[in-house]
Amino acid sequence: MDNKGFNNKNKHYQKRINKFLADFIAKNYAESNRLIDAMSYSLLSGGKRIRPLLSYATAEALGMDIKRADYIAASVEMIHAYSLIHDDLPAMDDDNVRRGKATCHVKFDEATAILAGDALQAMAFEVLSLAEVNSGIVVKLIRKLSFSCGAYGMAGGQSLDLESENKELNKQQMDTIHLLKTGALIAASVEMIGLLYAQDKTKKSERINKALGDYAYNFGMAFQIIDDVLDVIGDEEMIGKPIGSDESNNKSTYPSLMGLDASQQAALNHSKKAVEALQYLPGDSSYLKFLAEYLISRQS
Repeated sequence: MDNKGFNNKNKHYQKRINKFLADFIAKNYAESNRLIDAMSYSLLSGGKRIRPLLSYATAEALGMDIKRADYIAASVEMIHAYSLIHDDLPAMDDDNVRRGKATCHVKFDEATAILAGDALQAMAFEVLSLAEVNSGIVVKLIRKLSFSCGAYGMAGGQSLDLESENKELNKQQMDTIHLLKTGALIAASVEMIGLLYAQDKTKKSERINKALGDYAYNFGMAFQIIDDVLDVIGDEEMIGKPIGSDESNNKSTYPSLMGLDASQQAALNHSKKAVEALQYLPGDSSYLKFLAEYLISRQS
C-alpha cells in the first residue's frame, strides 16, 4: 500500500464511521436539547477516528466484511469521545481547545459537559447491544469494552496519570499508565473484531488472537510515545490543541524520562513489532501495516 492507497482507505473508513454515528444520533436522539447538542458536538466533531479505523482494518485483515464492524467501531469512538470531554475538564487537563474547536465545557458549560460524557458512555453500550450477532457474542463484546474503559482500563489509567503529577516515574510505571489509559481502548478496537471472527470458526485460532493482541499492544505503545513527543515538538495548529500541556501539568512523559531521541526510537521499535504480528492474519493487513509505520512520522 502506498500513500495514496492509505489516504483513500482512511477517507473510506472515516466516511463510513462518520455516517454511521450521524445516522445513529439522527434516528435515536432526534429531539434536540442542550445535553444531546453537547453529545453531538463532541461525537461528530471529526478527528482522526483512529479506533474505528483499527476496527475496520482488523475486519479486513481477518477477511471479514467491514460492515460487520460498524457497531464495534461506533462503540469505541463513543467511549473515546466521552473520555476526551472529561479529560478536557478543569478538574482534569483543563484544556480549552480540542481539534481546533472549543472544548465541550467551554462551548456549553461544565455540568453539561460532565453529563454529555456520562451519556456518551451509556450510548456506547446501547449501540453495542444492537450488534447483529448472537446474544452470547454481544455479552462478550460488552464485557470486553466495559473492562477496557473501567477501573482496570482507561479510567484506571487516567486515575494513575493524575496521581503521577509532580512525581518522577520510572519506565515501568509509565508503561502501566499508558497501557491502561490509551492502550486498553485501542486493544478493544482490535480484539472485539477478533471475537466476531472466532464466532465464524469452529476452532478458535490462538495464533490469530495472540497476533491481534501483539499488534494492539505495540500499536498502542507507539501511539502514546509519539503523542508525548508531539506534546513537546508538535505543531499546535496541526494538532488542534495547545502543546506543552503535559509539562504545564507536571506530568511525567516518555521524552522527560528517556529524552526525545530515545522516545522516538522506542516508538519505532514498537511499530516494527506491531508489523511483525500481522504475518499471522489471514486477510489483507496492508492498511494495518501502513498505519503502524505512519505513526512514527505523524505530525498530529
